[in-house]
Amino acid sequence: MSKSLHSLPGPYGALLLVLAVTSMATANAVTPLELLGTYRTQSGNAEPAPSRGQQFFNSSHDHEWRCASCHGAVPTQTGRHAATGKSIAPLSPAFNPDRFTDASKTEKWFRRNCNDVVGRECSAAEKADLLAWLLTLKP
Repeated sequence: MSKSLHSLPGPYGALLLVLAVTSMATANAVTPLELLGTYRTQSGNAEPAPSRGQQFFNSSHDHEWRCASCHGAVPTQTGRHAATGKSIAPLSPAFNPDRFTDASKTEKWFRRNCNDVVGRECSAAEKADLLAWLLTLKP
């Protein structure tokens, strides 16, 4: 692909290559509200409930860990991984603007963390509820 772009005359090949790379890098870029809308659509347009999201975050779901085990009881502050001790940036988008801005990264972490916390993948409705709650947390 890049060979054909470089074969274009003048600066156009380089410009198209830069545009293609930029497009690939931002293909998964979203806002937290857009992601919430995606989860809402995937859940059959069920209205997200921040109160359910907060309850989900703080519940053990009959497993050893809760979301709060690593992200802290207050997800507006830095958390610490329960097993490794590694620092975890705040989960709330208002306190960490990078949170929930990459759809594929968000899905990767939901898959991993939901498996640890609830022993399965989280449903779209659970993700929507959790994100709706996190979006209510303001500085």
